[in-house]
Amino acid sequence: MTAIALSIAGSDSGGGAGIQADLAAFRAFGVFGTTAITAVTAQNTRGIRAIHAVPPPVLAVQIEAVFDDFDVAAIKIGMVPTAQHARIIAELLANRRLPVVLDPVMSATTGLLLGETGTFEALKSHLLPLATCLMPNLPEAAALLNGAPAESEAEMVEQAQALLGLGPQAVLLKGGHGHLGEAVDILATRDGTRRFAGAWVRSPNLHGTGCALSSAIAANLAGGCTLAEAVHHAKQWLAGRLKAGIGLQIGRGSGPAVPF
Repeated sequence: MTAIALSIAGSDSGGGAGIQADLAAFRAFGVFGTTAITAVTAQNTRGIRAIHAVPPPVLAVQIEAVFDDFDVAAIKIGMVPTAQHARIIAELLANRRLPVVLDPVMSATTGLLLGETGTFEALKSHLLPLATCLMPNLPEAAALLNGAPAESEAEMVEQAQALLGLGPQAVLLKGGHGHLGEAVDILATRDGTRRFAGAWVRSPNLHGTGCALSSAIAANLAGGCTLAEAVHHAKQWLAGRLKAGIGLQIGRGSGPAVPF
């Protein structure tokens, strides 16, 4: 039986992040992807020019249409543009016992803050308690905790454990914005922490990295993996894609992390 996943996220007109990156990651793991678009963005590899939030009722009917017809096995949540969108997503997922990977999109590689005032508070209140795995990067984790970004692995462990107190079942704190000797992510659960580390991949093409990783994890969960297995497989796959794409030139800015 074909595994099916749902991405609830924004659309990237440049094709490198959001829904477009999610579908690419789903396909890479043999998972059929369905979508509910939260916002339409006008962007390319050099920046975001505009964000238009999909009317909340339209988001709701997209999610309902998918659940009415497909046996969804996992969900990835990305960009949530307003507090009302967060509440609608929470209402529609509250009674469904499905793994939910939450990528709390605050800012893109291009630098623009995503989401209006009040959105992050609604995300914390309504969506974090539904998350099987919360996946913030270092700046996002700091914002969630009202603190400063972690600067050491010990601080990453401390912040990942603190984020569990906000409601998610697990936290994967991504260290890609850090300056350690190797690329380190910390997976924290109620049973403890686990370290995932690897060599840095120095590439000019990093747009959509977080989207690709979170949706790859969701795809692996849809396929029946444990969370630790899903993280391992997703990170191995993404590292390979980043290495393969180092020499590609797609656009004139930060190119897509997973172009194919």
